[in-house]
Amino acid sequence: MSQMIDEPLERLRAAARRTRELALNRAGTGLGHQDAADAADDVGTIGTDDALGFDPFPLLEALHHNGVRVVVIGQVAGIMHGSTELTGDLDLLWDGAPAHAPALAAAFTSVNAQLIDEKGNPVPTRPDSFLRPKVQFTSPGASGDCCTPALPWGNLRVREFLDRAITAVDPGGLEVHYVSRKDLIQMRRAIGRPKDLRRADELDSFAPDRRG
Repeated sequence: MSQMIDEPLERLRAAARRTRELALNRAGTGLGHQDAADAADDVGTIGTDDALGFDPFPLLEALHHNGVRVVVIGQVAGIMHGSTELTGDLDLLWDGAPAHAPALAAAFTSVNAQLIDEKGNPVPTRPDSFLRPKVQFTSPGASGDCCTPALPWGNLRVREFLDRAITAVDPGGLEVHYVSRKDLIQMRRAIGRPKDLRRADELDSFAPDRRG
């Protein structure tokens, strides 16, 4: 399903600006994306230092220019659907096909991203590193998780989420794919942390005819 409008991207740009402004006016926390699972289950990464300078667009543009189809999940997708909660991270889902890994690695390399494995150890930004079920990344603009359908998702058929993803296009031609609202709600409820359930309820409250 495709949307040839840029409202979701404008919402994301506005939210990223508010996040940067908010983070500038507070003291550092010493916490980053990798700490959020334990320390920010309720607040989210808006409460970590990853909110400082948060700008997902350099990486999203790099993915587009390198021709790799990656779907935005997590709260950035929520914002694109109209959520009012801010975030400091960018979570991504791709199909995990080895043939697509070189383009993915090229995109991350172009924004000076660094990768971290599931144990917190640095791994090189090369194609085979992305073939893991999940790899964490940090970059000057955004940090987050880059996942594949091989990651345990419970009973969710996440590969189908890739097929149902929505595409937002801005006037400059940037295309950003993001998970549908219904699929994002499923993801939220499956994870079940306080922030996920709260955000799922918010998304569920939207009018039935709202996009996604």
